[in-house]
Amino acid sequence: MAKAQELRELSDEQLNFSLKETQESLFKLRFQSSSEKLDNPSNLRKLRREIARIKTIEHERLLTRGPVESQQ
Repeated sequence: MAKAQELRELSDEQLNFSLKETQESLFKLRFQSSSEKLDNPSNLRKLRREIARIKTIEHERLLTRGPVESQQ
């Protein structure tokens, strides 16, 4: 689990890859939780928070780039 500062140091591509990996891990863990008992159920919460951190950083970067002109 990466901290917010570590995530901010990643490039956009690395951040996007990290998001996809974390989402896959969460999916697998949810699937496992429905079929059997988890060894550590708190991992679900940790992964959800990790995804939220990554999405927050992506949103911060989007806002710092400035307004995007709409195409009409």
